[in-house]
Amino acid sequence: MTGSVFEVLKPGGQPRQERVEELAELGFTWADLEDEEYWLDQLVVMNRDTYLELEQASARLWRILDRTVRYVHGNRALYELIGIPPILWDMLDICPLPEENLISRYARFDYAVSHDGSIKLYELNADTPTGYVEASIVTPWMCREAGIDSPNVRMKELVAAAWGVERPDTAACVAYGEHLEDSGTIEALVRHSGLDIRCVDCLELSIDHGIVKDGSGREIKRMFALYPKEWMAVDDGGDALAYSIETGKLTLFNPPHSILLQSKGLIAAAWGLYELGLLYTDDERETIEKYLLPTYNKPVFSGNYVSKSMFGREGGSVQMFDGSGELEIKDEDGFDTSELFPSVYQMRANLPEIETTVGARRLLTGMFMINGQPCGLLGRAGGLITGNASHFIAIGVR
Repeated sequence: MTGSVFEVLKPGGQPRQERVEELAELGFTWADLEDEEYWLDQLVVMNRDTYLELEQASARLWRILDRTVRYVHGNRALYELIGIPPILWDMLDICPLPEENLISRYARFDYAVSHDGSIKLYELNADTPTGYVEASIVTPWMCREAGIDSPNVRMKELVAAAWGVERPDTAACVAYGEHLEDSGTIEALVRHSGLDIRCVDCLELSIDHGIVKDGSGREIKRMFALYPKEWMAVDDGGDALAYSIETGKLTLFNPPHSILLQSKGLIAAAWGLYELGLLYTDDERETIEKYLLPTYNKPVFSGNYVSKSMFGREGGSVQMFDGSGELEIKDEDGFDTSELFPSVYQMRANLPEIETTVGARRLLTGMFMINGQPCGLLGRAGGLITGNASHFIAIGVR
């Protein structure tokens, strides 16, 4: 990788199992999943100039997409265009929009950062991003060992600032206590918030006339839920949960409007507004042109494009087409949500290849946005499609 903005360091000399046990004590208990190495004991080091550009690009794109949400808000034809389930429309219109640039206080951009330093945005997970423990705990730990800077050290204080405003009384995920990653994620967020917050299982919640209670019968009034809002259109009780939010009996974090940021259709809307010459300033148009990939609601490309569900996660539903428009690769591991939600079609930009202890892998670069600020790198090493089988690899800055 001569001339690359990345350098992949060799693993440390300590036996891996000892390090896995040390990380478990820090709250990262899923370094190995089903006898597979999820965590790679290597550090990717990014060139500082590239990091600074990525940080600046994230801040600019965040403001642009915030403006786009405010343009879409209240327009039900646009809700339909970006795949928002109708069951959520009343909730989105009734609930007040959060203040500027804080529609979501806990989000993550995913980028293709090439070896030459060019940056292209794949998508924004503005609703329920995971990888928080990997980014906020494991990455700074590895960077300290290697004497490498980590911008991720700010993540804890920004979570404390965000939740100091939101003040949830409950944090929830599905299969709390059983699903290691989701349980560990909400536990770390609670710990870093410094608040007295109870962790519960979404599957044990009950809703009666809009009142939400946990398994012990305790009423929940302010809840952070690692639960994708689009599933309210699919799951039993989704309409009851929407009603509790609409009537103000439950305040949910991230707020309801984070689903507008979450939809991959919003990027298509931003690109469409850019092409039409609407909404954005000249500086914003330059940012869109440089960092967004052309994205549409219809397959207008003749080749070299990607299709994916507006609410696909972990690579599920992603299909990649080659230069002649033939299907080249399709995700086989994640749940395909394209049967439930519409798809978007995006110009293809391949991830850069790096050499790791498990062979050649493609590097996806994540950037957390917490309390409206870019603050944490997350590396995922996998195939051309970053799916469930991908590895976590830490990224630091030289």
